[in-house]
Amino acid sequence: MTEELDRLRASSAYSGGNAAFIEALYEAYLADPDSVPAGWRAHFDTLPRSGVDAPPDTPHAPIRANLERLARESHKQILVSGPALSAGAAAKQAAVLRLINASRVRGHQAANLDPLGLTEAVPVPELDPAYHGLNEGDMRTCFNTGSLFAPERMELHEIIDIVREVYTGTIGSEYMHITDTREKRWIQQRLESYRGRPELGDEDRRWILHMLTAAEGLEKYLHTRYVGQKRFSLEGGDSLIPLLDELIQRGGRKGVEEVVIGMAHRGRLNVLVNTLGKPPHELFEEFEGRGRRRGIMTSGDVKYHMGFASDVETPGGLVHVALGFNPSHLEIISPVVEGSVRARQQRRGDKAGDKVLSVIIHGDAAFTGQGVVMETFNISQARGYQTGGTVHIVVNNQIGFTTSNPLDSRSTNYCTDVAKMVQAPIFHVNGDDPEAVIFVTRMVLDYRNQFRKDAVLDLVCYRRHGHNEADEPAVTQPVMYKKIRNHQPVRAAYADRLIADDVLSPEQTHAMVEGYRSDLERGHAVGRPIVCGLSNPYSVNWRPFRDTTWDTPADTTVPLDRLQALAGQMLTPPGGWTLHPRVQRIVDDRHKMAAGDQLADWGFGENLAYATLLDDGYAVRISGQDSRRGTFFHRHAMFRDQVSGASYIPLQHLRAGQPNFVVIDSVLSEEAVLAFEYGYASAEPDSLVVWEAQFGDFANGAQVVIDQFISSAGSKWGLMCGLVMLLPHGYEGQGPEHSSARLERYMQLCAEHNIQVCVP
Repeated sequence: MTEELDRLRASSAYSGGNAAFIEALYEAYLADPDSVPAGWRAHFDTLPRSGVDAPPDTPHAPIRANLERLARESHKQILVSGPALSAGAAAKQAAVLRLINASRVRGHQAANLDPLGLTEAVPVPELDPAYHGLNEGDMRTCFNTGSLFAPERMELHEIIDIVREVYTGTIGSEYMHITDTREKRWIQQRLESYRGRPELGDEDRRWILHMLTAAEGLEKYLHTRYVGQKRFSLEGGDSLIPLLDELIQRGGRKGVEEVVIGMAHRGRLNVLVNTLGKPPHELFEEFEGRGRRRGIMTSGDVKYHMGFASDVETPGGLVHVALGFNPSHLEIISPVVEGSVRARQQRRGDKAGDKVLSVIIHGDAAFTGQGVVMETFNISQARGYQTGGTVHIVVNNQIGFTTSNPLDSRSTNYCTDVAKMVQAPIFHVNGDDPEAVIFVTRMVLDYRNQFRKDAVLDLVCYRRHGHNEADEPAVTQPVMYKKIRNHQPVRAAYADRLIADDVLSPEQTHAMVEGYRSDLERGHAVGRPIVCGLSNPYSVNWRPFRDTTWDTPADTTVPLDRLQALAGQMLTPPGGWTLHPRVQRIVDDRHKMAAGDQLADWGFGENLAYATLLDDGYAVRISGQDSRRGTFFHRHAMFRDQVSGASYIPLQHLRAGQPNFVVIDSVLSEEAVLAFEYGYASAEPDSLVVWEAQFGDFANGAQVVIDQFISSAGSKWGLMCGLVMLLPHGYEGQGPEHSSARLERYMQLCAEHNIQVCVP
């Protein structure tokens, strides 16, 4: 009977056994042709598309009908001769489906992720067929594959081969914590259809080796030329360079026009040269103490804090790539990047996040250890802060700063577990398998683009040297560093792989190494073709502000008739609205203030100031805890109808074509929110951006942002920012905490017109 059914299934690619599998692939193909393997893509390209009259939810109705007809015919024959499953067979079938599900849920725990092989294997009984009651005698039995992206029926040994290849190879996938079934099915389709391997031609593989050669070559060159100098080497995590290259190239192909990257120290110099195309001679000058930002006098900073921007060629055109300047407070760059991206998206009218992509590169210990990471995840889907999803890359060298024992560095299984708070998918990948790294890179970018949510790529690697090049790591980690000293670098291992596959000869791989070093010696650009200093309508331009004389206040007086006209606009809720009685009294009083019958108060004056700026053509953004109403019940930038609960923001309706006015009740965070607003303001010179502390002393929780960016970025990096911090307080008998914004601290930070402290 089994042989007869197998023969029936083999008679047609569209048989009942395959129809559901092929139908799912075709659905994925219609949404994104790149999401299915090339063989199926070529086959589907030959199929006729449905007519324009087909309903939108059935874009290939005729093809679907044909699949269903063929499936019915096959199943009809099967049903005629196929008996119902016995109780024992049904139990075995259920066991197979449990095994598939266990692989999806826990396969990552058995995956081959550690390049050094030092990580102790965790026993996972659920991944053993015997745990589910399956034995050797079942291996040649055909079972239904359930929701596995495979033909509907396969022999058990084939099913096991698929789930092991996909879920316990060099990729460990965590996504079953996601509650949205559509997202889980999308991930399963991508993983299981491709068997966890990317489609790469010989030229693609040669380019991966080229990027690995660049990553290793720069580090070796700096190691011999600048002995003992700190550079926070990428060695051991070399696959980051082909990863970023793939991310930018694929992003450009998918329509991305800007990428903003935030990262700490490790690998930064490598990314600057090999990804963004910073001229090597400029980096060498910095090592030799001769570096200076073109045309900008600064107090200077260490090399591995520096940013850079360039335009990289991709199949979809030039992509502007900006690497943010970052202080030693590692993860504080994360919300700064998000704010910068949000501003760039709004400037382009990019509401979905199609054009501007945020990429944040973390260290393993910082990702799990610093609270601002959690705060940044928390704002990722909040309305005032979302950017269409961020690609998070963790350069996981498994050692953090000086310790590799997770018992000392975290309370979770993985350093990435914090990302589960927003149900982000997490893909752990062995950094010594660069092809798997490329596959996962495509996955996280495509997931982000598909669902507009964050995704995490955990690049599991190692650190060939100490925390810095002067450190001796074997003092605290003798076993690990004995292993590292004898471990073949990823470039050499991948070169051997390509030689074995007849993709390159040994002479060609050697020529790559020599050619890269020769380019460095001559100071030539060594990455993708890039353009520096390109101007476009969306560029961030602070030049008009650089020669401002900050000692002389501008004339900000406004004619009374203009103020009264604007007041009339912003004090008029929609017809038929019922305001809260206390709010109605405030509105009535403000009408009297506008008429000159009553002295203006702070709340009215503040709203009028925003109105005049908007009327002059300047956008305004305000965020903070309870900023719409105002903590002191003073602002009321938003009205609420007490009957329907609907909201209305008068300052958005002053005149047709006015600039944007945004007021946000922020999450209960100071550090991430202030850093976000700093990033936003630094990328939006012509807008008023305001962060409001609920009480002035609440800024204590964001002191890192104030010290490392707001007060010092101009001195260190020549960067400008027009952020306004509102620090409200008053002598109301609530004690010193709520009676002072501690302005003396800000006075101590003032130097060379870096900030202005204003006391109304």
